[in-house]
Amino acid sequence: MTKGKPISGFSKLSKRGKLKWIVENFFIDPERVMKELTSFWLPDQEKQKVLDRFSENTISNFHLPYGVAPNFVINGRTYCVPMVTEESSVVAAAAKSAKYWFSRGGFTAEVLSTKKIGQIHFIWPGDIKVIESRLDDLRDRMLSEAKSLTYNMERRGGGVGDFTLVDFSDQVEHTYQLRISFETADSMGANFINSVLESFAKTFVYSIRGNHQFGEDRHRIEVLMAILSNYSPSCLVRSSVSCGIEELGSFGNYSAHDLAKRFEKAINIARVDPYRATTHNKGIFNGIDAVVLATANDFRAVEANGHAYAARSGSYQSLTQCTVGDGKFTFWIELPLSVGTIGGLTKLHPLAKHSLELLGNPTAKELMQIIASMGLAQNFAAIKSLITTGIQQGHMQMHLVNILSHLQASEAEIKAALKHFANQTVSQAAVRDFLCILRSPVGDHSSSRG
Repeated sequence: MTKGKPISGFSKLSKRGKLKWIVENFFIDPERVMKELTSFWLPDQEKQKVLDRFSENTISNFHLPYGVAPNFVINGRTYCVPMVTEESSVVAAAAKSAKYWFSRGGFTAEVLSTKKIGQIHFIWPGDIKVIESRLDDLRDRMLSEAKSLTYNMERRGGGVGDFTLVDFSDQVEHTYQLRISFETADSMGANFINSVLESFAKTFVYSIRGNHQFGEDRHRIEVLMAILSNYSPSCLVRSSVSCGIEELGSFGNYSAHDLAKRFEKAINIARVDPYRATTHNKGIFNGIDAVVLATANDFRAVEANGHAYAARSGSYQSLTQCTVGDGKFTFWIELPLSVGTIGGLTKLHPLAKHSLELLGNPTAKELMQIIASMGLAQNFAAIKSLITTGIQQGHMQMHLVNILSHLQASEAEIKAALKHFANQTVSQAAVRDFLCILRSPVGDHSSSRG
């Protein structure tokens, strides 16, 4: 590792120049690392240039598996859902869940609301009622000044909504907020919202400073920051599955009724215990993030939004709920999702474009429904495993290939191991022992642990 002064002009180096500097200063075997990292560059230079422009100081590509979960029936329409994830059991669980509900009516999803929130935080040492009494005039002027920014969005059915003045001065001295709602049609809308907010902030300040009706304090108005909120509890989607209890079917020693009651209790635990709820919701986002990544949406914003919503009551809770009664099993998810199907990287990333095409080029509302249904499917599969066989049996079976790769198993050894462990407990030690037996000379098997 280099010591001393920081490197200057690193961002101006060529891609190969950046990589050369890195491998020579941070790796023991620069030639090997250089060769390996350049091997992940796309052979199509134009496609590689597109990827390179997405970020800064790009030196290579980090590949993740791109899979699909078929048989998703959502509002009567069948989807094959793209998923980008490195966790082996996630796609399998989603596909299994989708197939299970395929014959039980599928998923029913609806978008409850689509409002997003922007905030202008400002400092005002005077009487806030002076601003409050003139808020309508200020809003009209801000909207007028930002007309060039909002015109195209309004043509697509979006635009600016309500303005609300929020008082934080009892907690943060002289600090207030303009909370503004937005509709962004089929775009996620972050750049649109932030651009409009910055325009609003400038108009807000000079409108107050230039008007003597705001008193002597008008010269002390100051905007601290203007930015969207990634918490959008009014951009809400719901997805559910439901069937007669007997339709659930039995599972091992558990009758359909046993399965339903155990399932309901497991969900209720995640409603009251934040420790359980955190793992519970993480599993939901295993599925959600995979689709969000595949469609080049912002999984970090989606996660922050969902986790904030899970804690809206003051205690962190499950995003899913379940009821069992009157002979019926009902399971649903409700969460905020701010995603888009136009803008950002949705059309720039070549695979994201194909993901949306695979889904039938959905609107943002349709994509919200697909993603919510994926989260519900993932949670159903996880809870069903937890309350019956346990999570590790299925998870470790899926993880078996990764263990074999880590142990440098050949194709023949992988085939033999998959057959052997079909009904055996998988662990690193067990797989290692099995390979030792396979690799032992004939006649030496008696000395190996079976």
